[in-house]
Amino acid sequence: MSSAAEPTRPVPVIAIDGPTASGKGTVAARVAQVLGFHLLDSGALYRLVALAALRRGLPLDAPAALARCAAALDASFDGGRVRLDGEEVGEAIRAEAVGNAASRVAAHPQVRTALLERQRGFRRAPGLVADGRDMGTVVFPDATVKVFLTASVESRADRRYKQLMEKGFSVNLCDLLRDLSERDARDSQRAAAPLRPAEDAFVLDTTALDIDEAVAAVLEFCERNGLSA
Repeated sequence: MSSAAEPTRPVPVIAIDGPTASGKGTVAARVAQVLGFHLLDSGALYRLVALAALRRGLPLDAPAALARCAAALDASFDGGRVRLDGEEVGEAIRAEAVGNAASRVAAHPQVRTALLERQRGFRRAPGLVADGRDMGTVVFPDATVKVFLTASVESRADRRYKQLMEKGFSVNLCDLLRDLSERDARDSQRAAAPLRPAEDAFVLDTTALDIDEAVAAVLEFCERNGLSA
């Protein structure tokens, strides 16, 4: 007597969302390393589209042209390196001008649609940690674990300031605070995939936490949901 085959379990996904400088990128990378999962930095894809648009002189308010740029993006992630048209651009996409452009680019539904399947293609065994702004709400609504990291805009501006200074960028803290506030408003108020926690997300305020404490809290939540190293 034959038995029915067990249904295939989907590859687990840990979705980590949050605003700029909330720590989600670092936390996601550390969690992926501990669990041995693949990593998707979705923000890097939007920054790559923004960088490509800036280099090609594309207007940031031209959604059709930007969507074509996104669909044809010659980008790759290899061993921590980020390449655009064969050039290593890991540092270039972290510039504040590119980040602000990426926030404007990401507001266009056509661009988000162009990148959606590309992002979902990162879901491979044994699992994926995906960080961004709509990972748990739009890209992976069936994620095994959904986390939303937040922090005060003042603490996030201070973190970003220190990061950029360490990399040799000349930045002004007041300008960063204003830019982050404007980006928060743009990301949370856009019509397409606004920045917000999923209804079933674990919301973690990292204002008073260091990176080790934030990683530990996320890993503990993952373990409670059946995902552990």
